[in-house]
Order: sequence, then structure tokens, then C-alpha cells
Amino acid sequence: MAKCLVCSREDKLITKAIGVCRECIRNRFSEAKRIIDESHRKARLLHGLPPKPPKDPNGIRCNICGNKCSIPLGGVGYCGIVKNEGGILKFKTGSPFKAIGLYYLDPHPTNCVADWVCPGATGRGYPKYSLLPTGEKGYYNIAVFYGACNFNCLFCQNWEYRDMAVKGSPTLTIDSLVEAVNGKTTCVCFFGGDPGPQIIHALRAARAMVEAARDKGLKVFRVCWETNGFVNSSIMDKMTELSLETGGIVKIDVKAWSPEIYYALTSSDGRLVFENVKRVAEKFNERPDVPLLVVSTLLVPGYIDSVEINGITKFIAELNPDIPYRLLAFHPDYLMRDLPPTSRRHALEAYEIAKKNGLKNVSIGNWWLLGNYY
Repeated sequence: MAKCLVCSREDKLITKAIGVCRECIRNRFSEAKRIIDESHRKARLLHGLPPKPPKDPNGIRCNICGNKCSIPLGGVGYCGIVKNEGGILKFKTGSPFKAIGLYYLDPHPTNCVADWVCPGATGRGYPKYSLLPTGEKGYYNIAVFYGACNFNCLFCQNWEYRDMAVKGSPTLTIDSLVEAVNGKTTCVCFFGGDPGPQIIHALRAARAMVEAARDKGLKVFRVCWETNGFVNSSIMDKMTELSLETGGIVKIDVKAWSPEIYYALTSSDGRLVFENVKRVAEKFNERPDVPLLVVSTLLVPGYIDSVEINGITKFIAELNPDIPYRLLAFHPDYLMRDLPPTSRRHALEAYEIAKKNGLKNVSIGNWWLLGNYY
């Protein structure tokens, strides 16, 4: 059990990584924020990353994501890969078209956030967007893992990106991704970390890969994103256009509803994320055969409760009740290893709330992790 450093309550659903219980985060945020900020600062310094987004009044503004870092001379942005060198913003790799990251071929059907509505797993959109009517078994997704992120999720299950960002390796060229496109690859998915900090590379690579697929006579090549949605809205529009055109899906992970809980879990209040979900949702009905947008939420024990799920799902349903929504089971990782996995009761309660609020297509992912933990 951990103790809340605001109210002194002890509970197995309080994590030492944050140091504050859910109720105090929501109801006593002015007291909780100092503790939360210190928790995030320590987590960042473990890897040698900037403890908070720089806001130097004499710095250079980076407008790629919602942090809007103003980077001082010789300094680096919150993502750890954009630096102010001689008054010019540069990427650690030396070029925005050379990324920190790696890729691998992931066979269909795979454990994708959107697998229950994905053309690669289900055949939806056949024959325009899927190669086979029952799913593309025997074919592959090109999974692009980026070594940077603009959030600081204390539960991160791909936390290795932090060390990649600091080391600046391995590196990934656009040419290597283009060469990966062949008769057995039907889509690319950019994730990480997050594609946001290196979105210039991702957008250029995606377009080049789509062109290569056409040149090779491939019938299908989808562009997908798994993202926290914390990117400049004009950039999100470009991401959406590519997915809409190719049959891909924009998968946005909405971490919480309350700005205070969002902040405690990620270091951001999430407002830009909701703006971007709305922007993508506006184009949802333009391609009904394959859903353009899928929203997911990780059911973090002790923090993502019925209040959070109720707010998220009402918001989505008001945009469009047909937007698929996935509830993801949590397993202990990174700095939140002191919390249990998600309980089955928790997941089913969240499912019922989502359905009650009008969402028509709700799914529980990672269901094999569920148990009777609390």
C-alpha cells in the first residue's frame, strides 16, 4: 500500500509514482500539484530528459506539439530531441528526415488497438482498403516505433523510448522505410513513444511509402497512427488526410477526462487532445466502411474510474456515437509497478458506462490481463 501525501490515506490503488490519491488530485489539486510536479521531475531526470517544457522568454518557440517549448540557446525541448543550436531549432539526428526509432514487420492479425475494426484483421473495406475479405493473414504491418514523446506517462508500457531519445539512437531513414514496402506489406503504423515529436519524418515517410506501394502495383497500403493526440492541430489534419485517403485509422489514446487526472498521469492537462479528437471526428462520416477514428483509454487502477470514463464517453458520443471506443487493461509497468492489473469488474463497469452513454461500438482489449484484483 502507498500513502497519499495530501490526505495521508493508505490504499493499494494509490501509486508511489504519483504520490497522491485520485480524490485529492481532483478535489485538492492546488495542494497536490507540487507533489505531482516533483514526481514527474524525478522521472524525467532518471533518463536525463528536461524536467519540464522550457519556457525561456528569449528562447526559440517549437510549434510541433502542445508543449510549445521556448527552447533557450544550447537547450533542448521537452521531447529531448529538438535543440536550439546557434539560435536555430535542429533535430538531434541533424535532420527532420532522419528519425530516432526503428521498425519491424508485424504479422496480421496483430494486437492493434483497433484490431476489432481494422481492415488488416477483419477484412473491413474489402476490396478497396483490405486485400482479403476475412483479414490479411500471411501479410504484414510495417510497425514504426519512434524514440521520443511529448508526454511523460508514469505508467508507460513502451518506456524505452526515453533512453532512445537521450542516446539519439538507433536512427531511421525514410529510404529504409520505403524499402520495407513490398508485396507482403499492407499498411504502416507510426507509434512509439509517439509520432508527434518526429511527425515531419513520419509524414514524409508515409507519403513516400504510399507512392512506393503504388509504383509496385500494390492494391492496398494503409497509413495508421497510434498517438496521444498532443500535436499541433494543423499537423493532425495532415495525419488525418493520409489515413482517410489510404483506408488507415487514426488511433488516439485519451488518458483521462479531468484535466487534473490527465496532468497527474501524463504531465499535460489534455485539452489539445480533445480538440484533435473533435477535428478527426468531423471527417468520420466521409468513409463509413472503415472507421477513420478509434479512441482508446487505459484503465489505470485507482485513477481512471467511472467519473473519467463517463466524461470521455459522453464527449465521444456527442461527436459521433459510431466512433469505436476501446477500453485497455492495465498491467504494472515503468514507475507504476505498485498498482495491480485492471480488475474484470472495473472493465465491465467502464464498458456499461460507455454503452449507456450511447457509444455503439465498444470493445475491451487486453482482456486476458483482467482478474479479481480489487
